[in-house]
Amino acid sequence: MQIDFIHNINNFDESVVRLYNFDRFQSNEFKLAIEQTILTENEPLDLNTLPFVEVVMCNLVLRIADEDIGIEELEKATFYCDLTLDAYRKMVKLIEPFCKKESSAHQWLYDVDTHIDLLFVPSGTSQSDDEEEPEEE
Repeated sequence: MQIDFIHNINNFDESVVRLYNFDRFQSNEFKLAIEQTILTENEPLDLNTLPFVEVVMCNLVLRIADEDIGIEELEKATFYCDLTLDAYRKMVKLIEPFCKKESSAHQWLYDVDTHIDLLFVPSGTSQSDDEEEPEEE
């Protein structure tokens, strides 16, 4: 699983922190990390500390908040996602289908009106990849 930041994805100056390039096993490990660290221990989850995560262009820390704020960049290349416990419970449910089988679909992991969204896409490639892999026929 890799993390990157894509600035200005549209004409509204919106950006995205993207979790990409992972399989169902890593999806499950990510889901379990959220359940254990955030939902059970009520502690922040620094994705950089997870052994299956490779930080490409940024790091993401998931934190518990009293209201759903979404992602903000508070330090250079470190993003903080502040959501309620209920929003993290919903996030876990959104991740579950990716844990059951391989998928080429994608999922937005929260629905907060903010200029930085969180995208979960197993088949994504790095912005720096010069060549795309050929499609299978």
